[in-house]
Amino acid sequence: MNDLLQLKGQFQYGKANAPGAPELPKGKTVTSEHLRGLASNLSSIKMYWEKGAFGFDPIVTVAYCNIVAKSNRIRRILGGPGGKAGDYIVGARFEGEGKDIHHEIVHCLPMDIIVESIELLENCATLVDKRYGGTIGSDDLKQVNASGIKGAAGLTKSSFAQTIRDASYVSRFYVSTAHETIEGSAIVSVYDTGYKDVRSFLAGLGVGLDLAPDRVLENAIRLEPDEYARLVAKYPFLVSMALSDISVLTPEDFGIESEGSARIPEPGNEPIIGVLDTPFDNRVYFADWVDDHDLTPAEINLDASQKKHGTAVTSLIVDGPSIVPELDDGCGRFKVRHFGVATGERSSSFAFMRQVRTIVEQNRDIKVWNISQGSIREIARNFVSPEAAILDELQSRFGDIIFVVAGTNKTSVGQEKIGAPADSINSLVVNATSFSGSTADYSRRGPVLDFFKKPDVCAIGGDSTKGMPVCTATGKYLMSGTSFAAPWIARKMAYLMQVMGLSREVAKALIIDSAAGWDYSGDAWRGYGQVPVRIEDIVGSKSDEIKFTLAGTSEGYETYNYGIPVPISKEKHPYIARATICYFPQCDRRQGVDYTSTEMDLHFGRIDNNGKLKSLDNNRQGDEGVTTTEAAARKNYRKWDNVKHIGEELKENGHGKKAYSTGMWGIKIRTTERGYGPDKKGQGLRFGAVITLKEINGVNRIDDFVQRCSLRGWIVNRIDVKTSVDIYNAAEVEIDFE
Repeated sequence: MNDLLQLKGQFQYGKANAPGAPELPKGKTVTSEHLRGLASNLSSIKMYWEKGAFGFDPIVTVAYCNIVAKSNRIRRILGGPGGKAGDYIVGARFEGEGKDIHHEIVHCLPMDIIVESIELLENCATLVDKRYGGTIGSDDLKQVNASGIKGAAGLTKSSFAQTIRDASYVSRFYVSTAHETIEGSAIVSVYDTGYKDVRSFLAGLGVGLDLAPDRVLENAIRLEPDEYARLVAKYPFLVSMALSDISVLTPEDFGIESEGSARIPEPGNEPIIGVLDTPFDNRVYFADWVDDHDLTPAEINLDASQKKHGTAVTSLIVDGPSIVPELDDGCGRFKVRHFGVATGERSSSFAFMRQVRTIVEQNRDIKVWNISQGSIREIARNFVSPEAAILDELQSRFGDIIFVVAGTNKTSVGQEKIGAPADSINSLVVNATSFSGSTADYSRRGPVLDFFKKPDVCAIGGDSTKGMPVCTATGKYLMSGTSFAAPWIARKMAYLMQVMGLSREVAKALIIDSAAGWDYSGDAWRGYGQVPVRIEDIVGSKSDEIKFTLAGTSEGYETYNYGIPVPISKEKHPYIARATICYFPQCDRRQGVDYTSTEMDLHFGRIDNNGKLKSLDNNRQGDEGVTTTEAAARKNYRKWDNVKHIGEELKENGHGKKAYSTGMWGIKIRTTERGYGPDKKGQGLRFGAVITLKEINGVNRIDDFVQRCSLRGWIVNRIDVKTSVDIYNAAEVEIDFE
């Protein structure tokens, strides 16, 4: 087996090309009738808002014709003379099904901009009638950009051209008054109308919402049924998202206890994993390895059965290889700091969110957190759950932590989609398989927001045929569920990060890459696939493979290195390749389906004779003269996903790739921002990449590769499991000075 290689070198940075003049897609037209229809939509909104006298700026929904890229969203309409419509976006969602899926993007903007936009659309319609017979096409607009529009009252060339382009992508403007029907208490988010304090804003609406501070978390509020009913009766358009405030531990399949005892040595310098679950029962044999914090309310008297789940989860993290020898991962034992935050009964999601944030902020020494809890409710189509949003915010704010989250289990017939917080985008979400490797029949599926691939991976969690042995206060017990798959991945993440010293970005990429392998065929239940049991199979590679990691930060539109010297034989590169990249972007739940703030577009492949990178997946997004629809970019290149995986299939009669005169391969990452303002959330954002090359003739060329890399100025570190353990142990030795 070959060692994992860590390549360290300099990346280069490049700027994006300036955008050209506004144009219509070839063959597309815009009619004066459509322009006047949009103006009429805005006039109706103006009248509705003036009649309602709501006391804050209008909230307008823009319904697009399809899923639109940021570059194709309106700028001049609803943007004023400065063309800054994007500055007023407060939310986004998907509507429609199948081929009819489209964006609906919500703006909150001053009334004077609506008035100006009505006049603008009417003037453009008049000009289209006068000069283009009621219909303007792509060639006509090109001529406008080249020659101008002399004599058009109240219109400039750029204003007219951008308005026509804007209108070509929009079907209508309206005020959305639909709202969710909620049973029981609700967690509600309201659109940002410019308020500084959401409590004061809601108190001033005149519907009796005088909320205590503990019922508010950022822009999310907890409302009783009558309060929610009063809010949506008068201000339905103000509610961005709403869901019932219920968080229930998804049940596991239980087996039979067996009496028995076990022994374990005293804990040493092992890494600590944080566990957020039901309370811990300290009557188990490994209690000395657990720092127990029961945070359930003092007035609740918990019996042993209510501590069983959390204790079982922690048993696998502490001593899994001893309890389940056939799943010995080679990672040893781990200490646990266990926080009892739930009873397994119906409880408040709101309370859970507040507790998790406080716990993580106060325990910054913990880098890997395991959450084997989940909601019985399915995730929503158009917004991430509040629980998941808290996890994503914490992982973005603290650049060295990661949550490993169970993918949740089915609790009723017909239940399919995963439950919160398994919709966390930055977290590593784990579904379960049986011991034989088949998808567990209790598994729930993704995707999240109709797009993000969740779960990320799967691991053995047991099933009714063969349960997962765990330890409880009364001995061994057989259980099954995603709750008992997640700890095995948490162990591996802690090992990679805290024993081997890898960044969380690289560690997550290694886990996902190992699951995908060469025959990647993941689905909505398995994510990228099943993670190997042994840590060596995640870190190392076969003798005919070269696996190496790259890590860096995004400092410009393009971050690249075109100097990776892949070995050559008989004027060919005798390799197939795959690459995986992970990063942890800032996320904004208020933006709905436009949840992630930053896109990193991965390109990896050979450098041709003209110095251009030929990506493995023929990705040419961003190349001059190349256009890709937003739907195609999302489907083919995972645009806006924070995990990218590209690769080639292993074929029996594979052929080597042509070696160009450069003899080099390269990696390029193009970074774009979701927002429109000066705040660059992707600036300095870290990424981790794992690249694997497989020699098609079975030859081991790793030494040749290392030598070539060294000659090109790369610093190459060989990483193997045994050496990393020795280094970790040596670094943790306590020395007494006399």
